[in-house]
Amino acid sequence: MFKKLTLIATIIFFSAFNANAGSDGELILKKNQPGEIKDCFETINRATFAFNQALDGILLQPVASAYRILPSPVKTGVSNSLDNLSTLVTIPNNILQGDLKKAGVNSGRFVINTTIGILGFIDVAQHLGFPEYEKEDYGQSLATMGVGPGCYLVLPVLGPSTVRDASASIVNFIGGDAWYNVTVTNDTQHFSDFDYYASKVTSGIDFRAKNYDAIENLEKNSIDFYASVKSLYLQDRQQKILNTNKIIETQDDSDWEEIETQ
Repeated sequence: MFKKLTLIATIIFFSAFNANAGSDGELILKKNQPGEIKDCFETINRATFAFNQALDGILLQPVASAYRILPSPVKTGVSNSLDNLSTLVTIPNNILQGDLKKAGVNSGRFVINTTIGILGFIDVAQHLGFPEYEKEDYGQSLATMGVGPGCYLVLPVLGPSTVRDASASIVNFIGGDAWYNVTVTNDTQHFSDFDYYASKVTSGIDFRAKNYDAIENLEKNSIDFYASVKSLYLQDRQQKILNTNKIIETQDDSDWEEIETQ
């Protein structure tokens, strides 16, 4: 346990090199402004981006295309189940951000949807009047603490990120994600590591299918697809950190749903 806490503290310490003093909304907005985030590793990022594109064309795009023809109730149920699992990361981050009310709401959501909603397949909590679901992760929590994003980063397979968010995602594997703990870290009777990785792969397919047309149109109409994706991702990330739906700069990314990498 001590080693885990030490690693978490180290991640926060090194990420803090990207931060300025203070953590009010205006400062968070400034530091996460898409135009202010440097692409320090552009050459490597573009190579990784090209690899991800090739992988998408060979594997993800065809699978997502087939996934799209499934009946709507099935696709909705899968998305609901994935959202329900991600609550296990959202709740501790609600607490880290000092929003105990949301932590309580999301805890109630998880209990209701996991039981009555058949492992989250049906979003019963929504029908009972619970507020709309908002995902949080450790990268967002660091941002609210005043830690800057650092440089833009493209991860193999996982896609767009930043140095801060990629570093923060390590917390998921050292105790910060209860779903990972139950499936991979601990050998339980009911779940295995296959369940965890299957949920992550399904999440990627679900994301690709939801954004199929938007991604295809963006690639077709972009002079520089890499730059367009970077701009769109950073704008979307800023919105999520600030918990706002305000359109930033000039691109409308309202149809873009961020894939879970944290």
